[in-house]
Formats: sequence, C-alpha cells, structure tokens
Amino acid sequence: MMEHRIFETSFASVYPHYVTKVERKGHSREELDFLIMWLTGFSMEELDHHKSADTTFRELFDAANLNQNAARITGVICGVRVEEIEDPLMQKIRYLDKIVDELASGKPMAKIMRTPVEPTTPQRDPARPMTGMQNP
Repeated sequence: MMEHRIFETSFASVYPHYVTKVERKGHSREELDFLIMWLTGFSMEELDHHKSADTTFRELFDAANLNQNAARITGVICGVRVEEIEDPLMQKIRYLDKIVDELASGKPMAKIMRTPVEPTTPQRDPARPMTGMQNP
C-alpha cells in the first residue's frame, strides 16, 4: 500500500499555513505554538528547530512525546472521524489539524487540550433549610 505523501512533507512547509489560519481568525502564533508543544511534548527550542529544519511529519511525530490527552481528540477533519483513523501517524497528523481548526474557530484552550473537568460538589447555602429526606 502506498503511503500518504503528507508523511514525507516537511512540517516547516505546512506550519505557515497553520499560522495564517489562526491569525486570520484573530488568534496568535504563540497560541498555536503552545498547542503544538502541548500535543507533541516539545520545548519551544525543539519546536523552533522543527519549524526551521526540513523535518518531515513522520520525523516530527517520531520525535514527539504525544500528550496523554491527545486520545481524547475526537471529531471530523477532512471528512474523516479522527478517532477512527487506523494509521497511527495519520491519526497524529489529524490530531494536529483538529487542534489548529479548533483554535481558529475560537474553542477555549482548556477544551482544545481536553483538560478533564473535576466534578464539583454543589455547595449548600447554610441559610436555606435542607429539604428532601429528613432524619426521624
């Protein structure tokens, strides 16, 4: 089976398109870089290296330490459900595409990063009497 050409495409050649997409929608390169670092586990220095080098998407994700919450990224990108993509490399590339789209569309950072929400216990107003079951 022939591999997809995006695997051997340089990340540096696609990155400016990501920047254009998010800036056109009022977001910053810094926000984009933050999300890419969140997804890949790269430091700013590592990310800068990949942006200036001829690193392919395959090499980029081979070097990445994917965030444990990346598996929570779901939805449709390019007409395909991200969670149903069978090729692990293509799925990682689509995770990146999905978070870029979400940033551009104005989704809050915590939701993009799939930060688990801690359940909260409703606080009882001490001035209000308790209703419901009463102790006998």
